Amino acid sequence: PLSDADRHLATRVGADLLRRGVWFAGLDVIGDRLTEVNITSPTGIREIERTCGSHLADAFIAALEQQLATHVHA
Repeated sequence: PLSDADRHLATRVGADLLRRGVWFAGLDVIGDRLTEVNITSPTGIREIERTCGSHLADAFIAALEQQLATHVHA
């Protein structure tokens, strides 16, 4: 589970990434320190799927396609 500190970090970094046009990224955190923002090969979805047995990638891609279609047609 994410801690309050993790959520705070993700919110702050996420807002900046969205302003820069990055819609999907992986944040690597050690302790309470951000060590890397990975936009070329984030593997968090694979870890979540393996751990929880969900199909998060399918849901994510569908949501991303919907968002992109909305912005392209706006």
